Amino acid sequence: MLRFLGKRLVAMLVTMLAVSALVFLVLEVSPGSVATKVLGPYSSPEQRQLWLQQHGYTAPLALRYVRWLDRMWRGDFGESTRFKTPVHAVLWPRLANTALLGLSTFTILVPLALTLGVLAGMRAGSGLDRLISLGSILTTSTPEFASAVLLSTLFVFRLAWLPGTSSMTDGFAWQELVLPTAVLVLADTGYVTRMTRASMVEVMHTAYIRTAVLKGLPWPVVLLKHALRNALITPFTVVMLQINWLLSGVIVVEFFFAYKGFGALLLEASLNQDIYLIEACTLVAVAVAVGTQTLADLGHLYLQPRLRTTGQSGSGAP
Repeated sequence: MLRFLGKRLVAMLVTMLAVSALVFLVLEVSPGSVATKVLGPYSSPEQRQLWLQQHGYTAPLALRYVRWLDRMWRGDFGESTRFKTPVHAVLWPRLANTALLGLSTFTILVPLALTLGVLAGMRAGSGLDRLISLGSILTTSTPEFASAVLLSTLFVFRLAWLPGTSSMTDGFAWQELVLPTAVLVLADTGYVTRMTRASMVEVMHTAYIRTAVLKGLPWPVVLLKHALRNALITPFTVVMLQINWLLSGVIVVEFFFAYKGFGALLLEASLNQDIYLIEACTLVAVAVAVGTQTLADLGHLYLQPRLRTTGQSGSGAP
């Protein structure tokens, strides 16, 4: 287990270093371009040259990268040209807002999708399976902007039950989380449900499940002790990967409902060519992606004890 964690930590560091080098080369390899984006297109060449000298951009490229990497590691992302404030002062509150939205989404999505997927997989080919599969396909094929318009039309304009924006300018209000959460749940529940169903169908046709049934074990024992644990391996990985989708893929939802989250921040940074804010958002998104992948691997070890013994013995034999 410790050996596995060590390998994963090394892989995480290597991945982060590779991504940081790529980000640096794409965004900071040309000092003149950086100065123009920071000072504006109407700045004079003398102003840009002075700024480059003051901020160390006249140093060799390798030395600039080492200094830049040190600042990133310490959380010094620079100053946002869009918000005229240090990047970290904008980034962390926005990231916390998206984490809140993600928590509310996963609180509903995970139990709902797993329950529906297990029910459909237990009775593959039945009427219940077809109904759940049809609902999953319909929700998955509906884009977020379409469901956002539909839900807003119903609950904001016709019924007037919920607010149309989720900016939370007057502090936290759970009512403003309802519509963004509902849109995200509708967009992703069908996908996780289908993956859970496929995994459950595969497990239910394995030899050890048939053996357990022939031995006369009670159906709840067969389902909970033998089938469910193995069937959750694939859905667990899928759920962990949805964190990456939620972090940077909720731009449409956050923009539609004026929600001040990470996705909307990334969009604002891109539209305004806020180079330091783009760098910070990219590195944070990659760090979350690498971290969630590591958690998914740890979950595999927990759900499949055989992998632990295989990894410790160093043998690939089952």
